[in-house]
Amino acid sequence: MTTDTISPVIRLNPADNVGVARTAIPRGTAIAEGGEAVTARADIPSGHKVALRTIAPGEAVLKYGQTIGIATGTITPGDHVHLHNLAMQESHATHHFAEDARETPLLPESERRTFEGYVRPDGQVGTRNFIGIVTSVNCSATVARAIADHFNRGGGLEGYDNVDGVVALTHGTGCAINMKTEGYLYLQRVLSGYARNPNFAGILFIGLGCETNQIDPIVQKFGLTEGPLLRTMTIQNLGGTRKTIEVASGIIREMLPQVNAAKRTTVPLTGLKVALQCGGSDGYSGISANPALGYAADLIVQHGGTAVLSETPEIYGAEHLLTRRAVSAEVAQKLIDRIEWWRRYTERNGAELNNNPSHGNKLGGLTTILEKSLGAVAKGGSMPLEAVYEYGEIIDRTGFVFMDTPGYDPVAVTGQVAGGCNVIVFTTGRGSVSGFKPAPCIKVATNTEMYEHMSDDMDINCGDIVNGTDSIEAAGRRIFEKILAVASGEHTLSEDFGFGDNEFVPWQIGAVT
Repeated sequence: MTTDTISPVIRLNPADNVGVARTAIPRGTAIAEGGEAVTARADIPSGHKVALRTIAPGEAVLKYGQTIGIATGTITPGDHVHLHNLAMQESHATHHFAEDARETPLLPESERRTFEGYVRPDGQVGTRNFIGIVTSVNCSATVARAIADHFNRGGGLEGYDNVDGVVALTHGTGCAINMKTEGYLYLQRVLSGYARNPNFAGILFIGLGCETNQIDPIVQKFGLTEGPLLRTMTIQNLGGTRKTIEVASGIIREMLPQVNAAKRTTVPLTGLKVALQCGGSDGYSGISANPALGYAADLIVQHGGTAVLSETPEIYGAEHLLTRRAVSAEVAQKLIDRIEWWRRYTERNGAELNNNPSHGNKLGGLTTILEKSLGAVAKGGSMPLEAVYEYGEIIDRTGFVFMDTPGYDPVAVTGQVAGGCNVIVFTTGRGSVSGFKPAPCIKVATNTEMYEHMSDDMDINCGDIVNGTDSIEAAGRRIFEKILAVASGEHTLSEDFGFGDNEFVPWQIGAVT
């Protein structure tokens, strides 16, 4: 089919009573899709929904063959379907536990791909070679930034071409928090997880000294071993900021020769943990970039690697698609337990799970969280769900897994990197410009217009899927090859800009006292 004869809308499932506009559709345009001919009764923005048949008040609006909400009044064929006539309803999806359970279909070892990575002493594999400065509390953030700036901008890394940089992991908490809360546990997990992430060859912990979140308990609780490449200090013990900067800089200079000596070697994809992310989603996300990333995630898993889906509020209403392919009822139940936790969490904070989609999502054509979730879950491909992890837990299984995180991208990625992810693939329809040191971030555009408008930031375009000149499979293979290239050292565009110093955002839960 040529682009001249292709329908102006995409109908994703024969049962759907709405289609998605491939481009902006002016009022009065004739639309033929699936044997139904309608005329646009309003201007339909690109990525937005148009009714393909009459939808009665209270009737389900169907996209992907799934309910995304209910009509708030009569919707006539050709109407623009969005916030004015489509409302959220509570998800009543039936959860079948492990109904489609199967073994992960791994390729024979002789057929599996490899990449060039840094093998660390604990057996993990890094895709980058950074030194990290982990701050226990916000009070040590300024000192950590000053040290990192000295090396990154002040010429302190001259002669150490194999060192990717020094990353200051600063945050806004660490004191005045209840040590018995989930928030405190999550903070400890995140800090220890970053210290163990294989993209860091060396780690320096810096605290103030009097904070609630003490460094020694973290080191002891999570089995971290101090040595030449893992050091700890506090500003108060060393006598102030200037002395701390001097001592810390000296310690990093001692680390540099050993870190610089690390070499990439050929390793199997069992050393690859890929964080699957989306942000600034639009009406095309679930049509182009997300399913293409899902195809790439399946390839990662089949070749022995790990693909990590997250953002629990953004699978709400689509979690039944994951429970079906859980490897066991226990894994499925753990996912449902996290959904129920979110119901309680949002209720006690006077919110609801449908406070998502965001303003930008809605401008891009997404109306309800059910619609957004059905598109977001497509990033997870089709492989069996091997495990469900709480926020920041170490990911100790290969294959397709899920981590419970908020939908807010920096917080979600922080949890995934704490869990061990060493590459991030981030789909976006509105345009995202984040980086996530120490993990390289590949940006995938859902539509060609945004890709061309923000070409300095987008690594891959999936927009041609929308106009019918590309396929999910072909785009998925491109993403897969890009992942292997980036894991082996090729820079992403966000890395070329030096992005990623400000997106370390541990999840804060609980009262600040």
